[in-house]
Amino acid sequence: MERPAEDQVEAPYFFNTAKDLEVASNDFYTMLLTTEVYADDASSDNIMPLNPANRVKGNRIIPVTSGSGGWAWGNLRKINYFLANYHKVSDQAAREKYSGIARFFRAYFYYDKVKTFGDVPWYGKVLDAKDPDLYKPRDSRVLVMDSVLADLDYAIQYIPKEKKLNLITKYTALLLKARVALFEGTFRKYHQIPGHEKFLNEAVKASNELMSLGGYTLFTDGGPQASYRNLFARDKQDAVETILAVDYELGLKVHSTANTFTSPTLGAYGMMKDMVNSYLMADGSRFTDRANYKTFSFYDEMQQRDPRLTQTTAGPDFRVNGETKNEPVILNLTTTGYRLIKALPNRAQWASGASVFDIILFRYAEALLVFAEAKAELGTLTQSDLDQSINKLRTRAGMPPLNLANANSNPDPFLVDMYPHVGSANRGVILEIRRERRIELFNEGQRWDDLMRWKEGTKLTKPMVGVYFSGLGAHDWTGDGQADVFLHSGSTAGAPSSVTSMINIKQRTLRDPITGQQKANAGNLDPFPQNGIFEEGRDYFSPIPLEDLVLNKNLVQNPGWE
Repeated sequence: MERPAEDQVEAPYFFNTAKDLEVASNDFYTMLLTTEVYADDASSDNIMPLNPANRVKGNRIIPVTSGSGGWAWGNLRKINYFLANYHKVSDQAAREKYSGIARFFRAYFYYDKVKTFGDVPWYGKVLDAKDPDLYKPRDSRVLVMDSVLADLDYAIQYIPKEKKLNLITKYTALLLKARVALFEGTFRKYHQIPGHEKFLNEAVKASNELMSLGGYTLFTDGGPQASYRNLFARDKQDAVETILAVDYELGLKVHSTANTFTSPTLGAYGMMKDMVNSYLMADGSRFTDRANYKTFSFYDEMQQRDPRLTQTTAGPDFRVNGETKNEPVILNLTTTGYRLIKALPNRAQWASGASVFDIILFRYAEALLVFAEAKAELGTLTQSDLDQSINKLRTRAGMPPLNLANANSNPDPFLVDMYPHVGSANRGVILEIRRERRIELFNEGQRWDDLMRWKEGTKLTKPMVGVYFSGLGAHDWTGDGQADVFLHSGSTAGAPSSVTSMINIKQRTLRDPITGQQKANAGNLDPFPQNGIFEEGRDYFSPIPLEDLVLNKNLVQNPGWE
């Protein structure tokens, strides 16, 4: 009866050495997302998968089981248990470092809860079965997010300034604080909740400190035409731009992300047409200012664009990493005709469970985006600020710099229509920063959160279409004079022998780009003809499970989910 348990950590027998703290804190890393980061955009307006996500279709339901639907608290108890006992260790440096890591993860935990549910109960202690706080109501968003900031400030102060690719460091804490503060500041601003300036200023402070420390820069290997793609597609990350990544090793830890990207029956992920339209021309002019841009052929719309476009979706000259010949046009791998290639590795990793490339969770580019957006929303952005943030990203891509005065004097109508809630002050540059953010962070799991914090959930109700076809028959996808795609209504008779993709419009319908109506023989691929559903008074938050509402009578369901 007096021997320590072998299957759990018990304070009397643990928390005695620095190694104990390290081992206990390692368990917190299971909270981090892994491959879900490169799949979350398939539940937004960036990517259309074979089966649209419930939150896009408006089909989320109220969960029944206690602790389901994101309303789980087990990880928080582990963290608070650690924080109640770590002080027993005599090594001060270890106490500071690992308590900082624990508080990093508590902030990470609560940030996710607030994004998902809004107000939630704040627990800064370990609860036992008789604690009345088990049945307390939700605390205010103000209290919870102030507590999150306090945890992050503690983490930044005490976690060492190390460059550890697979471990939490001061740099990681700074970037998480920048991310959290930008989310909260803009959420409050656009949802009309007091106190947005405080959080935007904290976002500026955290991102600026990370930039000023000089520990990281942008990855540029391969130059403008390849560096963006190379950053994600290589097997092993390094600590140049990547601040935190999940490590994978053949025979030890593998994943199936590449298989999902390349399977016609799993993901069939396709980039949206309005995403393609968002990329600028290579000279910095707007693609959507060109006459008849909605009806450009695939080959024509891919010419002279921001180089990141064809490093993110397969262009006319797409070549698989490590190969010497261009890939045939295979359109059953994508719902929209725009095939995903960002983070797509060599072909050997395409089988199920064969991917070993590292997954990036935090990278330096995000700090540049946060810095610019927070200052723009505060109204303090200068051209110098743009030059040390957004324009570094554009330089990496070989794109002309963003000019503050020009952007504000001539806001892009395409983006004005996309984001109608942006006010008149700094509208043009805020829209351009949002353009840059969507392009740079595409398929890195932040698009849904961006739409929620900007109060642009109804964007999900607009048509989500793909590539445009001018009519039935043969189409040259690669510009070599040979047909690659044959569009038909049931008969493939007359298809040239060079064709590698057949599309039956009775199975894959089309939508007119001008009227938005279904069209018989010409238009955009329309993989989601019913369109998304988003209820303004309900869908910015998720529902609390029914059993938890029964167990705790002080909890109140989120509006619209009653």
